[in-house]
Amino acid sequence: MTEIGDIKKGGDIGLKSKWETFMWLACVDCGKERWVRYRNNKPSNQRCRKCSHKGNLHRSWNGGFTNSRGYILIWLTPMDFFYSMCNINDYVLEHRLVMAKHLGRCLHLWETVHHKNHKRDDNRIENLQLVSNEFHQQLTILENKINHLLQMQEEFKKEIRLLRLQNKIKEKTVD
Repeated sequence: MTEIGDIKKGGDIGLKSKWETFMWLACVDCGKERWVRYRNNKPSNQRCRKCSHKGNLHRSWNGGFTNSRGYILIWLTPMDFFYSMCNINDYVLEHRLVMAKHLGRCLHLWETVHHKNHKRDDNRIENLQLVSNEFHQQLTILENKINHLLQMQEEFKKEIRLLRLQNKIKEKTVD
């Protein structure tokens, strides 16, 4: 039976590197037990592969990751107050985290955080609005209609300017 702290050669535990030394160790984050390289009287890594690739422990960490839909994801530790808002991979959407911190409480699943300017990576609190899922759909539809009407208004303004210019030209040629 293998116990935490046992040290063996790779060949004794069925690894290709027969003469390299390994230590049976538990991950400091999740407790998963595994064989770790043992060099210079110390283990090479205190964390398992999964835990060492999370959040700010990862070599390419830049404060968060952007998912395929353009939202920023932030990794939280189980000790974080807002950890209950995380998905199964310990990540939370940044805009939800910003709103939760602003309110001082975790958000409910039925609460939606709306980006006022529709930019999914703009997570300033002044750009965020807390709404229900039902209201969020109505709000998005209404904002899309307003934006469409504003675009039409700009096109009509351009058309009016052009018509006024054409009228001035006609008046000058008639005189």
